[in-house]
Amino acid sequence: MAKTTYYTATSVDGFIADERNSLDWLFEVAGGAEGFGEFFAGVGAFAMGATTYTWVLEHEEVVARPEKWREWYGSTPSWVFSHRELPVVPGADIRFVRGDVRPVHAEMAAAAGDRTIWIVGGGELAGAFADHGLLDELVLGVAPVTLGAGAPLLPRRLTSARLALTDVTRSGQFAQLTYAVGRG
Repeated sequence: MAKTTYYTATSVDGFIADERNSLDWLFEVAGGAEGFGEFFAGVGAFAMGATTYTWVLEHEEVVARPEKWREWYGSTPSWVFSHRELPVVPGADIRFVRGDVRPVHAEMAAAAGDRTIWIVGGGELAGAFADHGLLDELVLGVAPVTLGAGAPLLPRRLTSARLALTDVTRSGQFAQLTYAVGRG
């Protein structure tokens, strides 16, 4: 069965995007992409929210340059949770969904097989998976940045009864923390 992982970068003060939903702060830190290729090689399906998808569309211009999407994600199927119509990246296997994460997770698990299901972001989406006991792991790249405000890493209360630290590594200026997530 596939493992579901929220693999993301966060500021020291627990934000994944600044108050303008920008990730520019992230790309100013050396070493952030180290390890991503190895992680993604094990991914069989992934999901993101509309804000994350829109940021990728706007900042990476993947609708006009769909080869960038294919370079990063290949033919890996993705699900985008949104309540509005969004542009489609030509040739990408993107499925737009809304509502309950449980049936979508079942589709993702079927597509992923024994490979990882990656929850890209945002925190609210990852929280919805956690709420239903569908999140197995947090892999957090903690950047040496404080933002003071923005999109929270995980706007839920998950206590130490549900989280168990399983690994700590260093990647450039990032501390990578890995936690197993219990069902609660």
